[in-house]
Amino acid sequence: MPEFPDITVYIEALERRIGGKKLAALRIGSPFVLRTVLPAASELAGKRVVGLRRVGKRIVIELEESLFIVIHLMIAGRLKWSASGAAAASAANRPASSRAASSSRLTGKAGLAALDFENGTLLMTEAGSKRRASIHLLRGEEAVRAIDPGGLELFGATLDQFREALTRERHTIKRTLTDPHVFSGIGNAYSDEILHRARLSPVQMTTNLSPDEIERLWHVTLETLTDWTDRLRRETGQGFPAKVTAFRPDMAVHGKFGQPCPDCGSAVQRIVYADNETNYCARCQTGGKLLADRALSRLLKGDWPKSIDDIE
Repeated sequence: MPEFPDITVYIEALERRIGGKKLAALRIGSPFVLRTVLPAASELAGKRVVGLRRVGKRIVIELEESLFIVIHLMIAGRLKWSASGAAAASAANRPASSRAASSSRLTGKAGLAALDFENGTLLMTEAGSKRRASIHLLRGEEAVRAIDPGGLELFGATLDQFREALTRERHTIKRTLTDPHVFSGIGNAYSDEILHRARLSPVQMTTNLSPDEIERLWHVTLETLTDWTDRLRRETGQGFPAKVTAFRPDMAVHGKFGQPCPDCGSAVQRIVYADNETNYCARCQTGGKLLADRALSRLLKGDWPKSIDDIE
């Protein structure tokens, strides 16, 4: 799922392309992507983009007359910029049946929607068969605030605000960092990187952290998000983000199960739960202890190794 660094770079690329531009048409390629009925998509045609922002992991495109397009990419949703704006925009003036066919050709099998602007087309795609990505069309700032999960925006927050949010309820650090109602914009990938850099176990309880550990986690969270945002900016340059992924070669532990930790060389471990996987270094983060995998450790029972030394 695109997180704070990815969404930030997406928005910066969009600002360079559609800031101040008129939306010619919004075309829907999948009936599942549009989650609202009012305002109608036709009301947006001809309106100029007056602002872009991030709300949690959502991209908000503000148009004239307080109209908003809110894009939530979820896990597999992605954005692509096409310079073929003239051909795309002309489809908006064709009969509905013709427009539908054109939309299919423009967005492809994975295509969910196309936003036609004066100078190009923004395509929204989603890999796989599950349709989780969404578009909400909203009217007024109050409607935008209503879909905001309310997590703390870390940049601009104080250490005291971070501490209060972190320890408000007793949960694991991993769960708390990725809860959109607690912190804004952090997901599975960057939480793994944050916790590895902070030398903290993903299953340590937030209420058991010492003041020094909380302060270290605060600094490391800001540093990690800043570092990765800067990396993605350098990678993208003046282009449009083309390789938005949660699995990057230069990540320390996320997606690196079985590979050597870049700091100590021990094999990166994992905890698998449903569709999510937490990656960590036992030697760097848990004092050598192997954390129980909900599936495999139950299967092995007494044969489950207790420490990293048992398997190295």
